[in-house]
Amino acid sequence: MWLYTLVKYASLAATLVAGSYACLLILLTTATFQGHVVYLHKIQVTWFKDLNTPESFGFLRNQVTPFTIETSEGGKLYAWHLLPTELYRQHESQLIAEPSGFSTDCTSRVAFKLLRHDPDARLVIHMHGAAGTVGSGYRVPNYCALSAGEPRKIHVLAFDYRGFGHSSGIPSEHGLILDAISVVEWAISTAGLPPSRILIFGQSIGTAVTLAVLEHFALESRPVVFAGAILVAPFVDVATLVATYSIAGVVPILSPLARFPRAFAYLKTFIRDKWSSQERITRYVRANEQNNEKYQVTLIHAQDDWDIPWQHTETLFQLAVEAATTDGVSRDDCFERNVTSKVDLGAAGSVVEQRTENGIIREEILRTGLHDVIMGNPVISLAVMRIFAAADPSWN
Repeated sequence: MWLYTLVKYASLAATLVAGSYACLLILLTTATFQGHVVYLHKIQVTWFKDLNTPESFGFLRNQVTPFTIETSEGGKLYAWHLLPTELYRQHESQLIAEPSGFSTDCTSRVAFKLLRHDPDARLVIHMHGAAGTVGSGYRVPNYCALSAGEPRKIHVLAFDYRGFGHSSGIPSEHGLILDAISVVEWAISTAGLPPSRILIFGQSIGTAVTLAVLEHFALESRPVVFAGAILVAPFVDVATLVATYSIAGVVPILSPLARFPRAFAYLKTFIRDKWSSQERITRYVRANEQNNEKYQVTLIHAQDDWDIPWQHTETLFQLAVEAATTDGVSRDDCFERNVTSKVDLGAAGSVVEQRTENGIIREEILRTGLHDVIMGNPVISLAVMRIFAAADPSWN
């Protein structure tokens, strides 16, 4: 009797799980639910702190200026301009004297003038990942790491995409790309920085946004190329990612269905936002090589990343190298060449770099760092300094 009861409840549990999974698949075919799953933009993760009071996140008074940037469609993007620490110290009395909080006119603030009027200033534009806001999780220590290499000169501009935090709108691939382009154009036109003094940093889904922006500007009639780009925990495309993705590395989403190629191929037709980084990095590198434009791309990934497997970075690096190669080298030959040139750093991981007359493509695979913790580590500070120094050897 007990065996019958056990089998009965086990069958019921299996039916409930199967039914719930089927419901999930049906929901994932709808644009609205899919958008919430991909972007997680309704998850704020700021622990009831006010974004207009950056001091509550550990910053100094007026070290951060909250303001908005208008998009090409008339939307409002919430943004933070972060001053590097030593520059803040040099102008501390002026900064403290200003009113704190959200600024309706950031161009009147001391921080903005320090950015615009310093010919040696550098700017890192930060493209964050899914969920949260500019003040969530490991993003705050990430900002500090980005400017740590030169705490007098490296400013950081972080912003929330449409639908995130205080930014208006609903997120989509097309929309996020327009948002990022608007932010870059603000940095160039309003803040007055030439692209050669701008580095674009992306993490997780922010890497896909970064590559879309890089491609957009590189393919203009008058190509625009920045000092460089850093991609932390990138992915090949959404379809490839969901085939292996598990929440916290434990709970699979679509990987069980990936075992059935036809069913998975059918489900992929419903993916609205494809975020094909593999195509974009190829076009970006190829355009720069053809136009003889100088460019730098650094890809960084931790092997213990539970969210996005580090092999995504390896694939993107190989595609970038293949696009940069003009001697007809096959992908297999590129892979063999990379293996032989890879530098083993022991517990720190490995590094491999491909140089052409125009570009530097660098891959750093760390042993540890998880998906987010890595953003606040010294490897990020060094990557920023390496790019700025290579872009302008006279800058120190």
